[in-house]
Amino acid sequence: MFICNNCLRFLRTSKNIRVVWKTTSFNHFRRSENSTIQVRPNRSFSSSPTVLAKSGDEIDLSRFSPENIRNFSIIAHVDHGKSTLADRLLEVTGTIPKNAKNQQVLDTLQVEKERGITVKAQTASLFHTHKGQTYLLNLIDTPGHVDFNYEVSRSLEACQGVVLLVDANQGVQAQTMANFFLAFERNLTVIPCLNKIDLYNAKPEMVLEQLNNVFDIEPDDVLKISAKVGTGVEDLLTTIIEKIPPPQGDRDKPLKCLMFDSQYDQYRGAVGNVLVMDGSVKKGDKIMSLFSRKSYEVQGTGILHPHEKLVNVLFAGQVGFIHANIKRISDFQVGDTFCHQKSPVEPLPGFKPAVPMVFAGIFPSDQSQLPVLKAAINKLTLNDSSVSINIENSAAIGQGWRLGFLGMLHMDVFCQRLEQEFGASVVITAPNVHYKVRIKGKKNIKSYGDELVDVLNPCKLPPMSIIEEFLEPMITATIVIPDQYLISVLSLCHSRRGEPHEQTYIDQQRMVIRCTFPLNEVLVDFYDELKSITSGYASFDYEDNGYRPSELVKVEFLINKLPVEEMTLISHVSRARLRGKEICVRLKELIPRQMTYVTIQAIIGNDIIAREDIKPIKKDVLAKCYGGDVTRKNKLLNKQAEYLKKLKQVGTVKIPKDTFVNVLRKK
Repeated sequence: MFICNNCLRFLRTSKNIRVVWKTTSFNHFRRSENSTIQVRPNRSFSSSPTVLAKSGDEIDLSRFSPENIRNFSIIAHVDHGKSTLADRLLEVTGTIPKNAKNQQVLDTLQVEKERGITVKAQTASLFHTHKGQTYLLNLIDTPGHVDFNYEVSRSLEACQGVVLLVDANQGVQAQTMANFFLAFERNLTVIPCLNKIDLYNAKPEMVLEQLNNVFDIEPDDVLKISAKVGTGVEDLLTTIIEKIPPPQGDRDKPLKCLMFDSQYDQYRGAVGNVLVMDGSVKKGDKIMSLFSRKSYEVQGTGILHPHEKLVNVLFAGQVGFIHANIKRISDFQVGDTFCHQKSPVEPLPGFKPAVPMVFAGIFPSDQSQLPVLKAAINKLTLNDSSVSINIENSAAIGQGWRLGFLGMLHMDVFCQRLEQEFGASVVITAPNVHYKVRIKGKKNIKSYGDELVDVLNPCKLPPMSIIEEFLEPMITATIVIPDQYLISVLSLCHSRRGEPHEQTYIDQQRMVIRCTFPLNEVLVDFYDELKSITSGYASFDYEDNGYRPSELVKVEFLINKLPVEEMTLISHVSRARLRGKEICVRLKELIPRQMTYVTIQAIIGNDIIAREDIKPIKKDVLAKCYGGDVTRKNKLLNKQAEYLKKLKQVGTVKIPKDTFVNVLRKK
């Protein structure tokens, strides 16, 4: 076929397609009349790494017995240098060439690169020679934010040790403590590292004192490194090999492997990251899931180096991936145990299920895109198993889902990934927490099925007349601050119904406050306000603390006397009126002016507790009238009044899709 020069230039420079020439005579300056062009997808630049190494390039892992394997994770607070250290480890071991552009190599998601944070644990297999012996090091780079704590806990199940990274400038922070105790509870070997020692403001002696006071770690046991320039990274690798114990496993036993993570590939279906506990697995094996009791044929096995590389066999103690043409996502369960079809084994304990803390409705912007959004959510939840899903219907928006998340950042990142990776445009309703109510009266209890009713959506709250008691979710928060901000932070805690019950110093200037909060009070903007009053020096972490009786009411919102179910919330009696007034004011700022008069009201039961009005956009019909008969002016004014009256009768209020979330945030 004939292709013009401009089109040919585009085809040859495109990253997503490849031009293949078939010709009997070809030179660099002119194409012969017999030449043909074939345009094919360029798989090497595909976002899905489906083309792996050829069979001749497969890596043989048979020489790596469990004694020569080390499985470890890097854990730390946000922005303490985990991803930077992972980059240096990849460079020092020769996994990637040294390059100044090597920044967050393992953070492959677009949302991670844009935000500069890790939201998904990433695995990489490294080969390093120590004292003449080559070792296989399986590294897992974990997130640092509290919302992704479940990613960390799952990753630690595939490890025998961790590298605890602490910033020499910022010191021990809230998530540092949380991650340390996660590793401590699992009896993992902890290698403490002091990072960023090359900074001008670094305070290594002070941080060493904190580590000793909080974790009882001796200063001589702490490695001092700089992940950015590579100082001390070689010594860290040596310590990892010498101190972290090898995995326990036997190649001669029947296959038993733990699936600790998974993702969806459009060409291969569900792909699982596994730790082989015993035995071995290779292409062609018939394996069985002990969760679904279904059997599959292994289509390929490999490791991440850091990109996918095929291996002949995965042996006991090794971490890699398998794909077995599993198309039904519901058949794959994180924490599942796989074994050979004819050699069943006892299932592994698996993981403690994640407990969602924040719930929000997710709806497609266009109801015709409902099947597309459903498929996108199913695929993304395979990659993020901590999200819970419940079907929901809204009279105003249509059909959708109520998803449960581990925090506000988790919700924000999940919705951003839906848009970036699957092109889904969604409407997010106001987030809320999981309440419980106790029903009174045997007849009412029978109609609801149980005395204690779960309330995931405030709109589905039973009538107030049959509610005997509200139960509110509580958290135990850990706040690390400089002591100079103690009074301001305690004042903030009391304003959010917090109950401080422990205050301890970790060094001469920094202290830890433990406080019990209602989860709803810290849901949206507490952390932002905490950072603001402490000039950015505070850190915050929390854990579930069960439920407690509380005096709560249901606050509803009306726009032009029509209820907006997506804005309904449950609030404490002492803050209900103030909360209703604040949200009405924010709605007035966020809803654009309409051609009609808009009235916003907050109500509790039948009582109106707040009201705001948005004046309509007015057109000056007399702008071009510079004189003339006064009856002409009156005629124009009468026409305008009739038109506005008609609009008020049939008009609708257009609300931006991000209003439901932004209305809860302070300015």
